[in-house]
Amino acid sequence: MLKFPMKIAVTGKGGVGKTTLSSILSYLYASNGRKVLAVDADPDANLAQAFGLSEEEIRDIRPISELTELITERTGARPGSMGGIFKLNPRVDDIPDEFGKRINGITLLVMGKSKEAASGCYCPENVFLRRLLRHLVVERDEVVIVDMEAGIEHLTRGTAEGVDAFIVVVEPGQRSIQTAHQVREMARGLGVRNVYLVANKIHRPEELDFIRKATQGMELIGTISFRAEIMEADITGKPPYAVSPETVEEVTRIKERLDALQR
Repeated sequence: MLKFPMKIAVTGKGGVGKTTLSSILSYLYASNGRKVLAVDADPDANLAQAFGLSEEEIRDIRPISELTELITERTGARPGSMGGIFKLNPRVDDIPDEFGKRINGITLLVMGKSKEAASGCYCPENVFLRRLLRHLVVERDEVVIVDMEAGIEHLTRGTAEGVDAFIVVVEPGQRSIQTAHQVREMARGLGVRNVYLVANKIHRPEELDFIRKATQGMELIGTISFRAEIMEADITGKPPYAVSPETVEEVTRIKERLDALQR
């Protein structure tokens, strides 16, 4: 069994299935006895639902961006303030243990909403979240899986370079393909070494052919078939790995490919 600290970032257009893939990968690594940190870095946070947590459990999770007093203490400046002097390297190593939600061998961290990085905000909460993400990706020895939005501007170069596998999830459709190309260019600009594709919601071989032709130059490491059970799980709040063994098998092959690529 491989024991290296795999760091995986999952991104793509909204609705393509990033969270489904992130949750099943987390489940599979945890099932192998690995310590897993699952990080919900998408402002439209729903990774907790994909782990089957109840609404009450989800309400009890404190997003990191909302820890106003802690961020003030660690950075020396109150969230929402801009300019001034504050620490650029605040302590964050205790955050997973203090604020993570434990789920069967998985520790879930919800980053929460912060000011858009693209807006040029250089403020305490963004500095704190970026420092935390760098700590998780570069300095931790667990498997770290980050479910993130398509806009990856909040990643710093130093953090991005620590990612072992940057997965762009695509579905049959022009907008999804366009987003994949945009993400690849942003990732390249940040020094990401390995950008891979996963094709999701595939009904027919022709759809996979379309994706292959439209994403030439990007390595496809796996496909996930469309299954009504996954859609139903999203509606009922059940984890996808509990309702579709066929999907779990497809993601298992993706995991095995990722492990082999990192040997």
